[in-house]
Amino acid sequence: MGSTVQQTQKNHGERVRAWSVFSELVKLRLTTLVLITTLVGFYAGLNSESGGLAQNLAKLGLTLLGTGLLAAGAAILNQYLERDHDARMERTARRPLPSGTIGAEAALLLGGACSVVGLLALAAWVNLLVSVLGAVTLVTYLFIYTPLKRKSEWNTVIGAIPGALPPLMGWAAARGGVDPLGWILFGILFFWQMPHFMAIAWMYRDDYEKAGFVMMPSAADGGARTGRQAISHTLFLCIASLMPFTMKLAGAVYVSGAVLLGGLFLWAAVRFSRQLTRQSARVLFFASIIYLPLLLGLMVVDKN
Repeated sequence: MGSTVQQTQKNHGERVRAWSVFSELVKLRLTTLVLITTLVGFYAGLNSESGGLAQNLAKLGLTLLGTGLLAAGAAILNQYLERDHDARMERTARRPLPSGTIGAEAALLLGGACSVVGLLALAAWVNLLVSVLGAVTLVTYLFIYTPLKRKSEWNTVIGAIPGALPPLMGWAAARGGVDPLGWILFGILFFWQMPHFMAIAWMYRDDYEKAGFVMMPSAADGGARTGRQAISHTLFLCIASLMPFTMKLAGAVYVSGAVLLGGLFLWAAVRFSRQLTRQSARVLFFASIIYLPLLLGLMVVDKN
């Protein structure tokens, strides 16, 4: 009886460890965010011509499947390319590749397979435009943003581009094309990422510098400029968040919530700019992760 219990506990522990390795390898939280923003973009893009959500569930499922595979593959390949640098940072040293839990060749094959299958699935089962946008996301993330992190502080701006494309992919999947309304969603995600990442980069600026990454907070006069950038991009975000209302994509409930959420987010950015402490950066970080799902939720609830 005792040996059976011990074996059960051992199996459970192994499953927990395997899940932990998997979730870290595919950057599960980031991949989930990609899927959520793709879903919102798809739902927002539905109109009288494309039909309602019930008529498009199969297309939505295939869009999320392909996008999820692509996002997971990109995450794995990013860690493959940065495995030596991740080993130098305390916050990333225990990731599967630098810790040796997963071999580099296995990660390369898995990441490549997920990416290719994801792109082919989007092209075959959704539409070619979505697959092209996915390919642009992958190439920008892996071959421009990733190496630029070791060369220029502009990597933050470049990195926000692939991070903002998933809702546009969802929109293109629903409508078969992109238009100004779809680009509004891109703009919201683009500007949201800037203060969000400024907070992370400030909290871990010493770690990034130790790993050889050139981030804005580690550049000359980084603190002051980082604070100004956090405020300016939050202001741009607040403006972009009003556009769904002005272009009649969402209604009064949405815009009221957007103004309230934007004001709170801007307060956190101003506080961070004035104090430039780890605590104020943490507040800005949590403000960012609260802001986005609530704003997107309001957009879904109050969609015109």
